Amino acid sequence: MLIIMERRTLGTAGLSVSAMGLGCMGMSDFYGPLDDTESLHTLERALDLGIDFYDTADMYGVGKNEELLAKFLKGRRDLVVLATKFGFVRKPDGTFVGVNGKPEYVREACEASLRRLETDVIDLYYLHRMDPEVPIEDTVGAMARLVEEGKVRHLGLSEVGPVNLRKAASASTITALQTEYSLFSRDAEGPILDTCRELGIGFVAYSPLGRGLLTGRFRNPEDFSEGDWRRALGPRFSDENLAHNVRLVEAIETMAQEKRCTTAQLAIAWVMAQGEDIVPIPGTKRVQYLEVNAGAADIVLTEAELQHLATVVPIEAVAGGRYTPDRLKALAD
Repeated sequence: MLIIMERRTLGTAGLSVSAMGLGCMGMSDFYGPLDDTESLHTLERALDLGIDFYDTADMYGVGKNEELLAKFLKGRRDLVVLATKFGFVRKPDGTFVGVNGKPEYVREACEASLRRLETDVIDLYYLHRMDPEVPIEDTVGAMARLVEEGKVRHLGLSEVGPVNLRKAASASTITALQTEYSLFSRDAEGPILDTCRELGIGFVAYSPLGRGLLTGRFRNPEDFSEGDWRRALGPRFSDENLAHNVRLVEAIETMAQEKRCTTAQLAIAWVMAQGEDIVPIPGTKRVQYLEVNAGAADIVLTEAELQHLATVVPIEAVAGGRYTPDRLKALAD
């Protein structure tokens, strides 16, 4: 039975998406063992649950994630709002080369994604990270030409701050900014979200579960499977900081029990409650976790409950940054 989920509009050009999307990265990379069969079941189940906003990127699995989505999209393309990203460059073996935002590369990357996805058009095309050697207006200008040619419907940016967001918006209509946002990562609050709202740009929140920390499933280093990159990702997952952050999660668990929901559902509901212009895209490769996440759409948080969450998880209490210092340097102002 199909479930109808609330819809939200991103940007001023009328892009309508389910109030929650599905992040597909972990299906092909970074988070331990892979299972394409289970991932395909998860993609299919998301549609049943009313989720039609699917997020991938050309660098996930070095193109393999887009190829996986192509299998799912056969016969379903018109039912899905498809978002992908470009900018990160990796060798076939997965080695990161850098970021490329050169205008000529924009077209090359888009056409490669279209081939892998086996589609004629991308609904939302993001610049994954700004190339520090290329003015963002030049990159966005090349992206805008893809819209004119009908290869792309809407443009987005990822992890760009207010200064470059304004520059980008001067070059073309930007529909969405994608940035990490959760109870544990609130860098977007203030100037970034304020600028989005001033310019009429929607906000897509990736990692609304704090890269899994806010599910309550990860309490010890041994809980991460072999090949899971979270242990190397940032200070937040170091042994000492992990133990501290788990104690914060336990405070959220207490409230979740009172609400008769899971910690993950409460964390996603908190993000959804921050504004009608915000769409979280929790990622998973398993049906069981997808079904839990989708239940967050039915949770209503009162103002008192929102304030309580902010009290039990003050942002200054979270131990460790979301990225290592060198990775933080790649984020644009």
